[in-house]
Amino acid sequence: MADRKTTHEDRPEQTNTGRRRVVAGLGAGLGAAAAAGFMPGRLSAQGNVREAEVLIIGGGIAGASTAFHLAEQGGDVLLLERGEIASEASGVNMGGLGGSGWGHNPNLLSYLTAGSVEIFKRMQIDLGYDIEFRLSGTLTAIHTAAQYEYCQDEVISQRSKGYEEELLSAREALALEPEANAALPGYVYRPQRGQADPVKTTRAFAHAAEVAGATIRTGENVIGITPQSQGGYAVRTESGEFRCQTLVLATGAWCDPVGNMLGLKIPVVPVRGMMWATASMPPSVFQTIGSAESSYAWSSDNGSDDVTPPNLTHKNGRRTIRHLYGRQRKNGEIIFGGDRESLAYDKSINPSGIEVNRGHAAEVIPLVASLPIARTWSGLMPFSLDGAPIIGKIPIRENLFIVSGLSSSGFGRGPMAGKLTADFIRTGQMTTVLEESDPGRCVVDA
Repeated sequence: MADRKTTHEDRPEQTNTGRRRVVAGLGAGLGAAAAAGFMPGRLSAQGNVREAEVLIIGGGIAGASTAFHLAEQGGDVLLLERGEIASEASGVNMGGLGGSGWGHNPNLLSYLTAGSVEIFKRMQIDLGYDIEFRLSGTLTAIHTAAQYEYCQDEVISQRSKGYEEELLSAREALALEPEANAALPGYVYRPQRGQADPVKTTRAFAHAAEVAGATIRTGENVIGITPQSQGGYAVRTESGEFRCQTLVLATGAWCDPVGNMLGLKIPVVPVRGMMWATASMPPSVFQTIGSAESSYAWSSDNGSDDVTPPNLTHKNGRRTIRHLYGRQRKNGEIIFGGDRESLAYDKSINPSGIEVNRGHAAEVIPLVASLPIARTWSGLMPFSLDGAPIIGKIPIRENLFIVSGLSSSGFGRGPMAGKLTADFIRTGQMTTVLEESDPGRCVVDA
């Protein structure tokens, strides 16, 4: 691993001997039941005020991972979630894990994607949680000659940097994915990508955090945050007050209103994503599925401006491009999505957008054209205005951290984002790779 310029603190451990504290007792016996639910923990209290060293706001995968990695190192951790664990974007996404391995000289994206895959392995294989994880690989469909040339150049460039990608003919792709469209010019295959169940995974992190000593409190809607004169923060919810020395914002698409409570402007925009599913089917789709149409278009114009984050499918109410991702779940449902539209906090379903996405999916997996849609749903993703994650210490406030801006890939990047945040809090040192995500570049006084 020396050629990757990493340290033990930066990388998720491949072996866990000597590292697990209370977590060592988890094992395979917990399985899906443990990941599905857990009981609230206990807090130290001074009168009506409850205290913890580190308080995390947000029960998505990034917040739950931060809590887990802090707690297993002996940290005094409290996590507050206004709804239930995995009730927002972390529980309603496609469940895809991105990336193409570590590469020769990993950047932040490599750490977040490849590092998270290692943590997913640890949760299922080492700690015994049934999160439906598997390293399935991804096939990205190429629709035109121009896209083929673009993908060919990208694969050559990525392989030269040590990433695992292949350019396949349609015939070669059919050997991996029999339902793929044989008439398309080709496919990009990324074997290091995978999939897992979003709800089971996020709840597994929260449960593992609690077993390791963290306190998890759901149904706690934060209504105010006040810096304390003696240091730390008082966080008010509708049920009471909580105090901490270190505060972590893992609030996803709600970073702006929570930031306002602290007098901060956090440039994270809520972006609506929509998903649809067929009824349960026999095993038919084996990889996660994508399309090169959007990445090709965004390579020349990502559509961003002062108020619009990059890589959306709509701008000013008008569709500019199609985007696609999907897979078949363990329960047999074939699910797809892809639209990314900035509509503030509107999560309503747009049937025409669902139909556009269904047509796109059918161009790659023709089988879905004959399958009726059984259900639809939506969620809000946290897109930063400059397109980069926001992970680390907010320098204009004392002991305030943030882990957000993971765009549409929060599920696949959140586990390692949480670990890097936990390591920063625990050691007081920012690992070099987090320079790319430094909140100091964009978080300002409101």
